[in-house]
Amino acid sequence: MTEDQQRHDDRHDDRDRRQSDVDAPERDREDAPETKDGKPDRKQDEDKGGTDEAERNKAKPFVKIGLFVFVVALVVGGASYWWLTRNEVSTDDAYTSGRTITVSPHVAGYVTELDVNDNEYVHEGQVLLRIDPRDYQASRDAAQANVDQAEGQLASAKFSVEVSKQNFPGQLKQAQGQLLLAQAQEFRAETDYKRQHTVERAATTQQQVDYSTAALDQAKAQVLQAEGQLQQASPVKPQIGTQQTRVTQQTGTLEQAKAQLEQASLNLGWTVIRAPHDGWIAQRNVERGAYLQTGQSVFSIVEPEIWISANFKETQITRLRPGQPVRIDVDAYPSLKLRGHIDSIQRGSGAAFSAFPPENATGNFVKIVQRVPVKVVIDDGLDPLLPLPLGASVEPTVDVK
Repeated sequence: MTEDQQRHDDRHDDRDRRQSDVDAPERDREDAPETKDGKPDRKQDEDKGGTDEAERNKAKPFVKIGLFVFVVALVVGGASYWWLTRNEVSTDDAYTSGRTITVSPHVAGYVTELDVNDNEYVHEGQVLLRIDPRDYQASRDAAQANVDQAEGQLASAKFSVEVSKQNFPGQLKQAQGQLLLAQAQEFRAETDYKRQHTVERAATTQQQVDYSTAALDQAKAQVLQAEGQLQQASPVKPQIGTQQTRVTQQTGTLEQAKAQLEQASLNLGWTVIRAPHDGWIAQRNVERGAYLQTGQSVFSIVEPEIWISANFKETQITRLRPGQPVRIDVDAYPSLKLRGHIDSIQRGSGAAFSAFPPENATGNFVKIVQRVPVKVVIDDGLDPLLPLPLGASVEPTVDVK
């Protein structure tokens, strides 16, 4: 666009604005009401403007009064709420807690019978499932046979002791008698030997002399043999003690066999899994025909006792004390109103017992408000028709007055 065209457009715009200013009074006169002679009625306009101004001035006091009333109501409401709740401490970081028992088999085997279902209520001692018992029955029978054998051996050892109390003293006396007999024969043989060697040669023969010599040697040998037998038979008490030691040994063998029988009986009894406590079945992960390993988790039993684990800020426990009443609101059941009391306050924050507690002595430090678990026992308000599961969100309010 050239400069001449630009100046032409600018002059055209100025002319349009001046024409608009000239036409404006004419439009105002056209819009204004006219009198009888056709002229605008300016007095009526002034009266109308004054009426609007008066109405606005008249409405201002009501607006101010309404605003004042609203502020006063807000202040009074806030003060009343503070006054009514000044002795209450609450938290929304709270959940239901309880005891759960993990049921695991003591022995391995195939499940032959399953007697419970999910979420079923069971009583203490009720049969939950059975494991194939045949292997364990055979083991118990073998252990019983070992016990019977050990009992027989023990009885035999006891009889041996009684027999040895008679045999060993008798053997000693017999050895003593054999020695005396051998000594007598030795004396006789020695006498014959002296007689044959002292008489005249004409009164005896060489055969008689040789015979007496041999008889004396034989008698001496028999004496030595008798002395050896006497020496063997002399330790009567040690020999009886040896038999008594066998009794002790067989007694230990019997006790060991009985222990094995007891273990086999326990294993056989453990093929039947019973409920250790009243409660509800949860987390059932076993079916009939499954093979179970020792220690494998098959059930969890949730006990009926339930309490509240409330995690209060450390700045909220200043006035908390055991025994203070607690009002409990349950998120799952808004109509359920529970009453309880503080049972105890944990001696440590949640972070202190975590798997990786904070190391505040290293690096930069940022202060974080800690949470302290508080156990709240439910006193009343539970409805058996409204199941309260573990881990449900609740909001306890403690009256610290």
